[in-house]
Formats: sequence, C-alpha cells, structure tokens
Amino acid sequence: MPKANKVRLVLILVLFIVLVVAVLTNRDVFYRNYSHSIVNDPEYFQASMKNLTDVIVYDIFSPPVASRVYVYPCIAAYEIVAHFNPNRYNSLVGQVKELQPIPLPQNDKVNPNLSALYAFHEVGKSMIFSEDRYDSYANDLEKNVKNMGVPPSVRKASKEYGLMVANHIKEWANGDLYNQTRTWPKYTILQPDQYWKPTPPDYMDGIEPHWKDIRTMVIDSSKQFDPKPPIEFNLEEGTPFQKQLYQVYQVSQQLNEEQVEIAKFWDCNPYVTHHRGHAMFATKKITPGGHWIGITAIATRQAESSFEETIHAYVNVAITLFDAFISCWEEKWDTLVVRPETLINAYYDVQWTPLLQTPPFPEYTSGHSVISSAAAVKLTDLFGDHFSYRDTIEMEYGLPARKFNSFIEASQEAAISRLYGGIHYMMAIDEGVEQGLQLGQHIVDKLQTKNEPTLVQTGNR
Repeated sequence: MPKANKVRLVLILVLFIVLVVAVLTNRDVFYRNYSHSIVNDPEYFQASMKNLTDVIVYDIFSPPVASRVYVYPCIAAYEIVAHFNPNRYNSLVGQVKELQPIPLPQNDKVNPNLSALYAFHEVGKSMIFSEDRYDSYANDLEKNVKNMGVPPSVRKASKEYGLMVANHIKEWANGDLYNQTRTWPKYTILQPDQYWKPTPPDYMDGIEPHWKDIRTMVIDSSKQFDPKPPIEFNLEEGTPFQKQLYQVYQVSQQLNEEQVEIAKFWDCNPYVTHHRGHAMFATKKITPGGHWIGITAIATRQAESSFEETIHAYVNVAITLFDAFISCWEEKWDTLVVRPETLINAYYDVQWTPLLQTPPFPEYTSGHSVISSAAAVKLTDLFGDHFSYRDTIEMEYGLPARKFNSFIEASQEAAISRLYGGIHYMMAIDEGVEQGLQLGQHIVDKLQTKNEPTLVQTGNR
C-alpha cells in the first residue's frame, strides 16, 4: 500500500476515534438538547392542568379555595420558565406579595420545561386531598418521558430542581393565612330578614367567611375594588329592593329554552345535591374559576401557544381569578345580603325553587360576574378583543358547546346566567361585572410578565 494511502487511513481512523470520544463524552449534552425538543410540546402542561382540575372536581373544593389550588402550582411553573427565559418573561418577584426569588439551579443538565412540570405537580399535590388519584397521572408522565429517550441524568436533575422550586413556593403559600382560617369560627346566623341565611335543600354553613383575610397577589387589599353598597333592604311594594326581588321571581317563570341553556351552562356549582324521597345523591362539577381555566386551555391551543406561552397565559389568569375571589368574598361577607330564594319562599311562594341550586354564601356581589369579568379582561389582554372560540368545557358534564365572539361576550353571558338561574338580583350582577372589570384592568396594568407585547393575533381560526 502506498505511503500516502496509509497516512490517509491513519488520519481517518484518528478522526473517527476523536468523534466517537466526543459523542460519548458529551452524550448528556446531546440528549439534553434532544429532550428539550420532546418536552416542548405544550400538551404536557395542558394535560397536567386538566389532571389538577379533575382532582379539584373530585375533592369538591369551593370556588375560592379552588382558585388557590390553581394559582400556586402555576406560579411555581412560571417562575422556572421566567428564570430560563429572562429576555421574554419577567419574574413575579416584586409583582406579587411577598414572593422571594426561587433558588438557582445547581446542575446544567436541568431541562426547564421538565422542571416546570415537576414543580407544578408537586405544588398541586400539596393543595389537594386525593394524592393517589393525582399521582397516577404523574406516574404516567414519568414513564412517557423515560420512553421518549430523556436520559436519567436529565430527568434526575430536572426533578430535583423542580422539587426545590416547589418547596420554595409551598413555603411562601403557607404564609397566606389559609391554614389559620381553617380554625376560625363559622358565620353566626343573624335573624333579621335582610341577612343571608342557609338555603335548601341542605342548609349548608356559609363557605369561607374569612376569605377576605387571605393574602392577595396583585391588588392592594380585599377592599381595593369595593362596589357601591347594595340597594337598601325594603320589602314594601314598589321600593327598589322589592322590584329587584320580584324580578327574579318573575323572570324564573318566563324562561325560554335559550335562557335555561345559558343558566345551566354557567352553573359551575362544584356540589349540587339531589333529593328523591329519602335518597340523596350529588353532582360534582367544575367551579366558576375552573371554567375560566378551561377557557384558557381552549385559547392557548387555538393560538398555538408554545410550552412557555401556555404557562404564561395560565399564570396570568390564575392570579386574576385568585384576587377576584378575594375581592368578591370581602363584599359578600361584609354586606351579608340575603338570597332571593329565602325571601321568595317567605313572602311570595313557599314552593318556589330556583332553576339553579343556591350556593351557600351571601348574595352580593355575584361571584361569577366578578371573576368572569376579571378573567375576560386578562384574556383579552393576552389574546385580543375579537378572539372567537367554541366553549366545549361543559360537554364533559352533558351540556352542548357554546360559541362566543370574545371573552367579554362570554363573561357577560356568565353574569346574566345568574338571573336566569334565580340565584342573584340584578344589582349583584351589574355591580359584580363592574367590580370585575375594574379589578381585571388593574391587574393588566400592574402585572407585567412579558418583555414584549402580549397580544396574540391568532384568535379567529
């Protein structure tokens, strides 16, 4: 063999050996990049959120408590996304109350998106009761990630960092007074007619009378967006309050098919009881906040949001819902306005029942009106004024989908549904809408999570 060919062969062998050594030495880096492309699919986060919603429904969390279960896992996931994408996303530190910077990753093999999933799951798990049911999804996710070729070193580093951030967020969450309010006294029923009283069929105790004391996220306090006072209680015929009351009774007897459908679509009562003779059974459903979390899922999918953009949308909506519930519950338990059902049964028709079961807390303002309006303002900020979509959230509960041309249109329908359902006066609806719009706009103005305009121009697909 000529000498030149031998030299060429030796060079080729040397280069081959160098290449093999390089690949073997850096295989974790190679796989880490490969795993990034795998975990970039936003459906992993969408499925994690749906799993959390399913357990919230199963465990029957009240609407305000459910908003807390949603917000802290979202913040845990988002803070990881913001840390690894500082040019696009701003940390919530300094924007929400008392949050301190998350710990820094100590391992360069951390996959941010995988860590965000682990953090979301761990914080969510600390907020619910049915841990076995919740973990079954996480176990499946773990198997899927392993089967997709994410190397053990990346999985281990990502999980360790996700749990580290989760513990940081859980410690912060423990300071919001939730645990303390579990031990505070129940509401003591006041006898005069104008005050709220438990309603049939179960006459349940009032839910979360101390929710106004929970630490807010963005708003200054629970009283920052107090609506104007409710109309003065007076049952004399022709007075403003009596007209509000009689309107509920009158409308309930003239509902058309569309109005009935609207009322049922936006019912969102997490625990409706049904009595048949001596038997009783219950229907579980999503909360009002859970419905808007579902709308966020629809919007992010329709806009083809990335993994990071999906988490960004969820955290904005979850924070808005959380503060909106605190603001609304402050007004409810401050004014203690009696529900229409109590007065209609006492003064007009003892046999009358509303289309929807009256929820166990005071009337003013309408919770769905407040939180829907606030969430709609935030979603409009994220996705645009004319984001038309088909709301399929309630199909899971046997109700047909409804089409909306904007988030505001949907929130307006959610608000008026409370009159059709027979559970709110118009004053609670009108003032609740205004309360929610103001609060939502305040959060849009104050909460700056992106370093670039958030408006997405992909709504009408």
